[in-house]
Amino acid sequence: MASRPLVAASVLVMAGLAACAPIRDVRGYVPDDEKVASVKVGGDTRDSVQEKLGTPSSTAAFGDPTWYYISTEQERYAFFKPEVTKRQILAVEFSDDGKVADLRTYGIQDGQVIAMVDRETPSRGKEMSFLQQVFGNMGALPPSAPGANNGPTRPGGDGK
Repeated sequence: MASRPLVAASVLVMAGLAACAPIRDVRGYVPDDEKVASVKVGGDTRDSVQEKLGTPSSTAAFGDPTWYYISTEQERYAFFKPEVTKRQILAVEFSDDGKVADLRTYGIQDGQVIAMVDRETPSRGKEMSFLQQVFGNMGALPPSAPGANNGPTRPGGDGK
């Protein structure tokens, strides 16, 4: 009989330890070092880079034509906010003739924190409390009731 509480306590301890294990989430794709080393600056073209490395995660919208291969790894404990633990970015820049001009790699240490603006755009109208919203239409006439103002309010709107 004494073993039943011991088993229950063991199960609870194991469940607690399992809950403390981080949940890892890996997104994106960065080719391995062998494939990246096979790309030759000045020799490979866009087609040969795509054959060797695959389709890029993103491409530059402005400036020099650049392909980006991006991978991010995050860890999350239970219900807490995920934390980025690893980020790799491979940038393949092409020259005007379509050949590889440069290969650059970036990590999490190369990132920059961007301060978001917390201003709010004011909206037109009036602020109403919860009770004003709930009871706001009490006593108002339905649109089909006689005497209800259901037409346009500008002069000459409906010819009445």
